[in-house]
Amino acid sequence: MGSREEIVAAAAKVMREQGYAHATTKAIAKAAGYSEALLYKHFKDKTEIFMSVLTEQLPALGSTLEELMATASDRPLTTNLTRLARITLSFYLESFPIAVSLFSSRELLATHRERVASRQAGPNVPLSRVTEYLDAEARLGRVRPDADLDAATSLLLGACFQYAFLASFEDREPADAELDEWAGRLATTLARAL
Repeated sequence: MGSREEIVAAAAKVMREQGYAHATTKAIAKAAGYSEALLYKHFKDKTEIFMSVLTEQLPALGSTLEELMATASDRPLTTNLTRLARITLSFYLESFPIAVSLFSSRELLATHRERVASRQAGPNVPLSRVTEYLDAEARLGRVRPDADLDAATSLLLGACFQYAFLASFEDREPADAELDEWAGRLATTLARAL
């Protein structure tokens, strides 16, 4: 593992423990065993490190969506939705403790929002990508033509986010079997509505 990967792994650990707001670049560099100067050779700022943590250290929501878009017809709709719900649950469970501290300050949130928007990233991206995936399912004839895909997306992602919020609030790590069961229940319910 190279220094960049070690920095991202250390950042994920520090951000999980301290939240984004309190995870300084100095603390991240120290946890990685490198100087802060080396950190800035790899990353422009803390937002770039955060984005790297989201894409490299957390469950791969983006690549799962890409794969589902490419292979949607290979599996039944409920199977695809279960897989999507399961990865989304894992993603939110891992990212919630990191991201929640962004809301501790209006200034911090505004700055982060601007930086994320300039990178065409942010919490709106999964919403649009899941809606695109559901649209692909509709073109395959596996979703009703009159289905409200935006609402279906919001219901699925919102349910996953709420689950992660409650687990974080209760300070518990759900077992894989519990996550699998909940993902299946969400998928089955949503598939019936679609």
